[in-house]
Amino acid sequence: MAKLTNPLVSILIPCYNSEQNLSETIKSALAQTWKNIEIIIVDDGSTDNSLALAKSFESSIVKVISQENQGQSASENKAFAESQGDFIEYLDADDLLAPDKIERQIKLLENSDSFVASCEWSRFYKSPKEAMFISQPLWKDLDPVDWLVCAWEGHYMMHGATWLIPRKIVEKAGGWDERLSLINDFEYFSRVLLASEGVKFCSGARTYYRSGNTSSLSGSKSTKARQSQFLSLSLGTSNLLAKENSLRTRHVCATVFQRFIYEVYPDVPELSKQAAAKVKELGGSNLKPTGGLMFQFLSKLVGWQQAKKMQKLSYQYGYQKTAVGWKLSKLQEKIIYVMNN
Repeated sequence: MAKLTNPLVSILIPCYNSEQNLSETIKSALAQTWKNIEIIIVDDGSTDNSLALAKSFESSIVKVISQENQGQSASENKAFAESQGDFIEYLDADDLLAPDKIERQIKLLENSDSFVASCEWSRFYKSPKEAMFISQPLWKDLDPVDWLVCAWEGHYMMHGATWLIPRKIVEKAGGWDERLSLINDFEYFSRVLLASEGVKFCSGARTYYRSGNTSSLSGSKSTKARQSQFLSLSLGTSNLLAKENSLRTRHVCATVFQRFIYEVYPDVPELSKQAAAKVKELGGSNLKPTGGLMFQFLSKLVGWQQAKKMQKLSYQYGYQKTAVGWKLSKLQEKIIYVMNN
């Protein structure tokens, strides 16, 4: 490819009721050492002060769009449609970019517009100073199929802000599926990666993923959200199998659905039944349910299904608020005593 001279980067920020963190997110975008940027904020019918806050940043490089509530996927599509950049940076309204994040990735991709760039990332709760950047298996250059197999088998993630994507790859992949809410990025970024020639990992470039946000879309556990999750998993795994239908890809897709079963039990039984059918169709998975010491102990005693039900009760009511919770706490005390004596 011909090297682009000073390419424009579009930073796309969908926003819904994000006034608590939005200002910090926008400031991290404005602080980029790569100066040829445009920032497009789409407020998706917020009922708090998000729109007014976003508009306070409007300038020649910051554009704010207001729309009726349609969901994050629709907001992402609207932001992209309004963008002009040669590269696309997705940024949730509560996440942060390190100042040199984009510049580092631009330099990495300057002769590689058929690849996408990823980078280092870390969680934080209140301050990005809490972030600890610990290497993960995905922190290296990988073929698209290898990346997805590694991510899904090990349950690793790259949150959306880590990626810097050439516009031609975004256009080739197609838009966000507006039917999806929970884990819409699972389906979308599988298409993006498979539309590329591979992932180039940019060491030193960093993003910060905010955890503990109780209003975050990723925390939703409603039936509607679970339906979105299952559809996203179905579409994403189909994307991979369309690229490579092999023993390894079928196994990792089966593992995706087996993990879903463990996660949602005992809720949404019909979706669990459909997921189990997919696991069987794909040849099965050897994934075992995981959990803390108490969960593992109870699983051996009464099976993982009953252990999950008891775990749910303990989360809902607290160990000291129900008879079940009280018994669980006593069992935990006994386990600790045995381990220490």
